Amino acid sequence: MDTNAVREVAAAAIIAGGRLLLAQRVAPPELAGMWELPGGKIEPGETPAQGLRRELREELGVDTAVGDRIGVDVPLPKGMVLRAYLVSLRDGTPTALEHSAVRWVDAAELAAVDLVPNDRAWLAELTAVLRAG
Repeated sequence: MDTNAVREVAAAAIIAGGRLLLAQRVAPPELAGMWELPGGKIEPGETPAQGLRRELREELGVDTAVGDRIGVDVPLPKGMVLRAYLVSLRDGTPTALEHSAVRWVDAAELAAVDLVPNDRAWLAELTAVLRAG
């Protein structure tokens, strides 16, 4: 493993039937109650797709297929970067195992949701995908 590799946090844009899945944060306190794309840190030795599939099994209890990246890289503290990927459900119904709730939103609803600041970087791209679907 390249020790100079950027540590990645991957976020899943799970889209089905023209709607995007969002998860409601429980922590930290300043983000609790806000909505985000589910996901998490990619562990050493994992590809982004492997890590994101693992995170989604842990957080939502679903099996997924990870597709192309969407939107810009969002710089995070400690040299990490947040990246979003288009994801489709293979099996299971998303359940809030590590969040307080999950919900599906369409393009109009997405514009009004209280998204965590980092995920707002992808609003234009997510809205375009939802409107195209």
